[in-house]
Amino acid sequence: MRYFSLLFILILCLGCAQKTKTPSEQIMTYYEGFEKSNFRQIKSTLSDSLISISGDYVMPYSQESYYEKFKWDSVFKPEYTLVSVETNGEYPIATVTMNSPKLVFLHNNPMTCRFAFYFENDKIAKIKELDCPSANWELWAKQRDSLVAWVMANHPNLDGFINDLTMQGADNYMKAITLYRNQENAP
Repeated sequence: MRYFSLLFILILCLGCAQKTKTPSEQIMTYYEGFEKSNFRQIKSTLSDSLISISGDYVMPYSQESYYEKFKWDSVFKPEYTLVSVETNGEYPIATVTMNSPKLVFLHNNPMTCRFAFYFENDKIAKIKELDCPSANWELWAKQRDSLVAWVMANHPNLDGFINDLTMQGADNYMKAITLYRNQENAP
């Protein structure tokens, strides 16, 4: 009888451990991972490969290359707030507000965007940016272009930061912002 009780408890525990999360729970876990700077948590929600779509940009990632993106992003000390997750029948749509020093510089802080999440085998396989209604893309481009031109003229050693999606590229991006602001505030 004692063995039967132990076996029953073991089977019950294994059944609970194997419960798959709903897509909404996976999305919540995904963003919690960003808030906690915990890539393992993010990785647990991802398929072996991930496609990220933003406008015309389609970026395929492995879990390893997505980790590089995560490290690049972490340099900007972003804060992500998951506002809502709604399901339209086909896929869940997450509304997310982002804050970061980079967005402050680009005059788009905070920025709220909506993302469609697509799943394969209960894991996130594709994230598509639907829209960012609070974004002012013209102002973003003006600030970015000003920074790039100023860096080329004044700190060519940092040139290329805008397309360098490594941690070094992100570090150079932040250095460029700091140097640019310092010259703006100089007497």
